[in-house]
Amino acid sequence: MPLLVEMGWGGLVQAPATITWTDITPYVDAVTITRGASDELSEIQPGTATLRLDNADGRFTPGNSGSPYYPYVRRNAPIRVSVAVIPKPTGSAPYPLAMLGDAFDDGRVNTTLWPTATGGATETGAGRLRIPMNPGVDTNFTSARQWKLAGSKLTAKLAAAPTANGSSNAAASMWVTSTTSGTRLGWRYDALTGVLAAMTQTSFGDATPTNLTYSAIDHAWLRIRESAGTVYWETSGDGWAWTVRRTLATPAWVSSQTHAVDFPTTRTGGTAGYIEWDLVGAEVRPRFWGVVNDWPVRWEGMLSTVAITATDLFKRLNRLPPLRSALSEEILQTEPLVYYPLTEPAGAASAGDLSGHNAGALAITQVGSGGSIEFGSGTGPPATGESCPTFTPVSTSVGQYLTSNLGPDYADLSNRQWNFFEVWFSTTTPGRVVLAIASPAQDHQMIIALAADGKLQIEFSNDTPTTVVPIPTASLADGAMHHVAWDEWTHDIYVDGVTFHTDGVAYLRNMTTLTVGGYKNTRLWSGSIAHIAMYTRQAPMVTALLEHHIAGTTGYDGEAADERIERLARYAGLPSVTIWGTTHDPVAGQGPAGTGALARMREVETTESGRLFAERTGYGLAYQSRDVRYNPDPQSEAFTITYADLDTNGVEVADDDQKLVNTVDASRPGGATQRVTAPESVLAFGPYEESLNLLKTSDNSVLDAAYWMVSRYADPQPELREVPVEAYSMSTYLGILDADISSYFSVTGLPAQAPAPELRVTVEGYAETITDYSHQIQFRTSRSTTDSVWVLDDSVYSVLDSTTRLAY
Repeated sequence: MPLLVEMGWGGLVQAPATITWTDITPYVDAVTITRGASDELSEIQPGTATLRLDNADGRFTPGNSGSPYYPYVRRNAPIRVSVAVIPKPTGSAPYPLAMLGDAFDDGRVNTTLWPTATGGATETGAGRLRIPMNPGVDTNFTSARQWKLAGSKLTAKLAAAPTANGSSNAAASMWVTSTTSGTRLGWRYDALTGVLAAMTQTSFGDATPTNLTYSAIDHAWLRIRESAGTVYWETSGDGWAWTVRRTLATPAWVSSQTHAVDFPTTRTGGTAGYIEWDLVGAEVRPRFWGVVNDWPVRWEGMLSTVAITATDLFKRLNRLPPLRSALSEEILQTEPLVYYPLTEPAGAASAGDLSGHNAGALAITQVGSGGSIEFGSGTGPPATGESCPTFTPVSTSVGQYLTSNLGPDYADLSNRQWNFFEVWFSTTTPGRVVLAIASPAQDHQMIIALAADGKLQIEFSNDTPTTVVPIPTASLADGAMHHVAWDEWTHDIYVDGVTFHTDGVAYLRNMTTLTVGGYKNTRLWSGSIAHIAMYTRQAPMVTALLEHHIAGTTGYDGEAADERIERLARYAGLPSVTIWGTTHDPVAGQGPAGTGALARMREVETTESGRLFAERTGYGLAYQSRDVRYNPDPQSEAFTITYADLDTNGVEVADDDQKLVNTVDASRPGGATQRVTAPESVLAFGPYEESLNLLKTSDNSVLDAAYWMVSRYADPQPELREVPVEAYSMSTYLGILDADISSYFSVTGLPAQAPAPELRVTVEGYAETITDYSHQIQFRTSRSTTDSVWVLDDSVYSVLDSTTRLAY
């Protein structure tokens, strides 16, 4: 069971697909990992990994220019930890190819497994197979002919690809060979062209290979797999997640013959080199993915070590600043070239741009004497909870408005792409200008204004006299906050989510000046203006612009819980979230600014009795709905283990009041506070109260959630809370490794004093210590039947007063 520890030196954690991973396993003594929660009522905590590294040559000393990793030994360096399970043949030959395994870590070539090894192949101190590639020498590293590919697979890590070194021909391959010379299938790497080819050869040739430009990131692992009449060529960056690169109907010889595996090389001219392979046949199971917190260099006499602690993705999420309003976050996700939220506090004298594209600040322009713009005094879009400035002129031509230079980025792109912009406003005074954009000479201009009757109108000129285009809206001078967005691509204008088409509006060019609340010192705005955003695109933006109206008016009130989790993850800069389960109730809006993305996801998690955690397989989050745990299917257990096989002294059945809840007061934003009790439990044990403030959209949903908690915890039954396992020695090792949060397994053959001879438990978390040939896992567990729900006429899940809990 080789431990596999890899560092992403110089890589960006937020761009995992670009990280080149370096194996540092030879320098690792042991790894301790903690993951998950202590029980099902506790929040899942950030996962951590602790490693002790040999630093005898100073390679892990930060700032050491002599380190092969310099200058990337630094905080927040990406790290991942895996276990590579090496198979061993069982039964009699011919064996499935998946049983061919070699970690190349004992310092000598296994001549029984690999009887043909020409060219001086060796096992390196780093635990790899190194096959020399010398000029004029063809080598073979070939297994015994005792394997079958049908229904099986061959896997290997390409640990070090060869280089051309001035050769006219330099190539290395991984083949599954037939009994006919030159008939084989597998992978071939050409060091001269950098092409990795998926090939099926006859007479040593393939007229139609699938050629890939070799990537040390994407093609670190290679696999040949046969299943149900199809052969698959697959690559992987980590040995866990595979990408199919080629498929082929299974050749007849694959099913009828016994195979050998060959790793040949060839080189013509140039200078010597080598290729390195590793972990043939390995079943990789990721255990941790995160970043290193620090690199503390320590000494014991002259012996130098570095004991590092790494934390999973939750660290990054906890470090992110509080979110802006849902509207602001959606606008920023759309990547504006100009964005003035206008949310500055009272006392501000100008408004700043948040786009990062160098638009100037919106500064106050005074017209005549008097009037004011008071930041922080108006009310912005209804779902944001934000303030905005109030414009109070003396008259249409006496007062203040805002002006800015849009900057070179917008001026340039507005000439070459389509223009889009949006604004929110409220007023009771018609006949005024909301905003205008113009060229330096004002020969190109566009004005959004209210007509004398309060209806919207567009005014534009393009080296032509100004044209006024009325928009057939109702009066917008009604004191309500309205959203208006202009789409130059379609010449549509969107007013409060309703589309109006405009004919004959000219295209905008060389737009450099923005004025807000007036134009050319007249028609000064009386009311509030907020969230001005401007974009240029080469494609329509209708979906995004209409989405912004929803964000500002509802804060996405009523969207499904899984959609909310995915939305918040996007705000946090995560590309995706793995969603498990199908029960996703609507949740209340979270429109106002203030809390961080993770805190908001936690609110959804609590509301839905779900589980949110960082993936151990890569840079991402997982969210489980509550129905993931409903009625565990015995056929889907991660593993089953007998009490005797635990071979530990830490097994304990608990029966206490740690989880007891028999009185719940539950409420929701803007809703009623309701109480649910379990009278028999209160009588027997006294009151155990819990308060819930949930993002539900109805009082009935709040009541359902309260009943769900009380029905599960009014009288908790005895349970196993800790299950320690020495996993490496178990025949079910891979199943144990697959167990993750919300997986379940059974412990059988419990002593006679136990409440039952067999108990099924759900994994809440675990702590593990991994060394080369030991893997101890302490599972933190809960009683699986806590999540049992009623199934009509089911012999197990419709037992009166036992398993008739209604699903929530």
